Amino acid sequence: MQISLLGPFEIATDDGRTFAPNAPKLCQLLAVLALQPREAVATGTLIRELWGDDAPAGAARTLQTHIYHARRMLSDLQVATSDRQLLATQAPGYRVDVEDEEVDVCRFERLVQRAQWELTEGDPQRAAGELKQAMSLWRGPALSNVPAGDVLVGQVARLEELKIRALELRAETELRLGRHREFLPELRSLVNSHPLHEWLHGQLITALHRSGRRAEALQAYQNLYRILKRELGLVPSVELQRLQAQILSSASPEPHLPLRLRIEGRAGTVIAPAHPTVVAG
Repeated sequence: MQISLLGPFEIATDDGRTFAPNAPKLCQLLAVLALQPREAVATGTLIRELWGDDAPAGAARTLQTHIYHARRMLSDLQVATSDRQLLATQAPGYRVDVEDEEVDVCRFERLVQRAQWELTEGDPQRAAGELKQAMSLWRGPALSNVPAGDVLVGQVARLEELKIRALELRAETELRLGRHREFLPELRSLVNSHPLHEWLHGQLITALHRSGRRAEALQAYQNLYRILKRELGLVPSVELQRLQAQILSSASPEPHLPLRLRIEGRAGTVIAPAHPTVVAG
């Protein structure tokens, strides 16, 4: 079986059937458990996800009812059998007994970690292959058909940060491979989706310059300047100012900006690629 969370919540069986539960609380329950495969999730955590601060007096008993229906649904799908009870009771709550390969989130995280390692070891080609597989797992916003409670809201935010990290690694990898022109459309899309992410802007500016599009590279810098001034009252980082100066002087820019930008003159603020929003010091 496969549990898909990177998009609409779905369960796919080995014989090719795909099922999207239409009971919101069952989706919430199974999603929270699937995000921690083979680990017991406390009853209190599940209650907080399903009801937040307004849990009814009999919440624990009602949760047991939801667990019963979830087990019956898995049995009807023929993914839970007498030999394999997917939804098990374990103190202090419940766990889902699935392998990492059966949950798309786990596969995604493993592929991104592998890509990071390949890039560190100096093999961007292999890293590119891992990242291509990782990004293919996303079918839309995470858990887009599930009404997220307190627990899932935090988990979805974490997944979006991991996705941004993968996109940053992809940009780094493609530019290291010299695919400046080929990656420009995706870079423009990324900058449009994350307008305050200075590092991505820097990659776009570099790619444009290295593609022989000097005027567009300078225009991309000016676009970033206006966004930062309007939204945060800031100017681009020293690294990006230096990049602009290199373009103006027709000097060749560095092959790629470092994956961590130190913003000088802003109380030592560091913008890591996993956190796309510029923070004022």
